[in-house]
Amino acid sequence: MTVCRQSRGAVAHDDSQLEWPGAGNEPQFRRALTNWFRKHQRNMPWRDQPSGYRVWVSEIMLQQTQVITVIDFFNRFISKFPTVAKLAAADEAEVLKLWEGLGYYRRARQLHAAAKQIVANHRGEFPESFEHVLALPGVGRYTAGAIMSIAFDRPFPILEGNTIRVYARLLGMKANAREKQSEQTLWAFSESLLPKGKGARDLNQGLMELGSEICRVRQPDCPKCPVRAWCRAFAEGIQEKLPVLTPRMEYQSRHDALAVVSRNDRYLLRQCGAGENWTGLWDFPRVTLGEPTAESRRVSLEDQVAARMKTEFGLKLAVEPSTKRLRHAVTKYRITLDCFRGRIEGRLPAGARDFAWVSSEELGSLPLNATGRKVANWVLAASSKK
Repeated sequence: MTVCRQSRGAVAHDDSQLEWPGAGNEPQFRRALTNWFRKHQRNMPWRDQPSGYRVWVSEIMLQQTQVITVIDFFNRFISKFPTVAKLAAADEAEVLKLWEGLGYYRRARQLHAAAKQIVANHRGEFPESFEHVLALPGVGRYTAGAIMSIAFDRPFPILEGNTIRVYARLLGMKANAREKQSEQTLWAFSESLLPKGKGARDLNQGLMELGSEICRVRQPDCPKCPVRAWCRAFAEGIQEKLPVLTPRMEYQSRHDALAVVSRNDRYLLRQCGAGENWTGLWDFPRVTLGEPTAESRRVSLEDQVAARMKTEFGLKLAVEPSTKRLRHAVTKYRITLDCFRGRIEGRLPAGARDFAWVSSEELGSLPLNATGRKVANWVLAASSKK
């Protein structure tokens, strides 16, 4: 296969003529890869009874999340919502609670919205048309193709982290794999590998499995690769240099503060609103502190937190010294989170509809973000010792 593409910008390497060593031997390539996959594939619950619904749920969960993390979440989710109709009929809080700990909660809300769309437009039956699957909230070209090929064994190409790496190495692509023209080349190459009839299910899963287990980012295990005979990067000894990707995101530091406020054995929580990181989830009152200045350093951290709580939420709190510090990441931020005890002075401000006093039982059952859950567990453990 010769892949033609024009050079673009300041690309250091000319990939205008990518000669794949496997060109003309696609059937042999597919046979070697699928035979390897059938023998070495990992046991994953969504591979049992690969219905459209089960594959869809797994693909959404696997976005930006490792397989080993997803398995238990998938089993619990499918046990609670075995059908699209069950998921569509659920309360959003119930869906978010089952998603708690997976992160990127927008995926859960989109999954819930898509289930309602399937019930409304497809009588609760997961669609088997690529166009209908692509129209679902939270589904892009890769996810739609993965569902169509894995659930229904249809010949649709896939392009995600693992297969980008495999394809770039097979082709010996030295240009940035994230460039638009490079992505077009990789999509075309992926499509060229597909069988005309059945077999896309094992081929596509085999390609992803190969990228995960053999064709790794670092130290690819080329001696065990079933398709190394058709790999240009292996032939040239440059497999660890490919793919060429855009630089990693530079993370920003941020200092947050959270207040645990209790009254009469109840805890003050706030439900995050639209447009926030954790829309629909509950959290302890939380604020972001600004960059330290000469002026702010003259004010105690407790007073800074109290001032921010009043500005952000209208809460009048007496804040005690920090008792716990957590570190975590959200999108581009690396966050230091200091946890304080606070006492509310007076009543909740008028119009504070997103706040609620919750019992210990509710604190354990409401959907919280990951750090909120850690703090809740800490609070409940401390309470039980009294």
